[in-house]
Amino acid sequence: MGDTADVIARGRASFLGLALGDALGATTEFMTPGEIKAQFKVHRKIIGGGWLRIKAGHVTDDTEMSLAIARAITANESWKLEAVAQSFVDWMRSKPIDIGSTVRKGIRNFMRTGELEVAANEWDAGNGAAMRMAPVALFALGDDEKFQRCCLEQARLTHNHPLSDAACLCIGRMTQAAMLGADRFELHKMTRELIADHPNFQFNHYDGQASGYVVETLRTVFHYLFTTSSFEECLIGIVNQGGDADTTGAIGGMIAGAFYGPDQLPKKWLKKLNPEVRREVEVQALHLVQLSPWADRETGPVPAR
Repeated sequence: MGDTADVIARGRASFLGLALGDALGATTEFMTPGEIKAQFKVHRKIIGGGWLRIKAGHVTDDTEMSLAIARAITANESWKLEAVAQSFVDWMRSKPIDIGSTVRKGIRNFMRTGELEVAANEWDAGNGAAMRMAPVALFALGDDEKFQRCCLEQARLTHNHPLSDAACLCIGRMTQAAMLGADRFELHKMTRELIADHPNFQFNHYDGQASGYVVETLRTVFHYLFTTSSFEECLIGIVNQGGDADTTGAIGGMIAGAFYGPDQLPKKWLKKLNPEVRREVEVQALHLVQLSPWADRETGPVPAR
């Protein structure tokens, strides 16, 4: 288990990694690997563009919804699901650059009925709940029962499907384990446990599909997480598969950021990241870890830097 400063640094790197993967992948979202190769050879720079015509360094719904959860938690210094739901409403009303149809439907359900869980739906196996797991992983670090409750509650505001639930729990726990110093073997063991319960997630024979279906999303993330040896290499591999590249990039960045730590986040990418987003991500990440059960057990206050 890492020391206090290292755990905090890895938590910050996880949230920053999510934002970097989002910004990098936005360029190649909905492209095929062949189209990416024809245009870029290898896409490896944060340059914006893509179907959203996004500005270089700006982020999409993956980072924005993660920050919406973070704001709701830190403003209350506790978990209040209704505050998370209202934060989603505020975000949707801000006219974001992109919003998934399942997410929009779930937020509108809360606005219309006040219900904090959408009905189970066989079409809810998208990656829109999994992409926003970073703040939950940081906030509930050190208490798995609390983590599971917060994880599934936030997920089911918009997505209610066993595969979505399983994906959220797995990547959140992998992020937490990486923050605490887990090695590659320990992380791989966690994916094997997921696959034992849900064989769909098997990624040994990766087929290159990287859609918004949460199974294909995690197959892509896991394939590159375990076949590369650096944060940058992992993220480049993921986003060059195209498909739902901003979300595969975000989820890959979340886990890889915690695993490799802040020193492996490419400085050239950090310089390109929207400064306001970077600043808020760093502040929120620290605050979330400070509020965690893990921090409560530490001797002395959690340092600010």
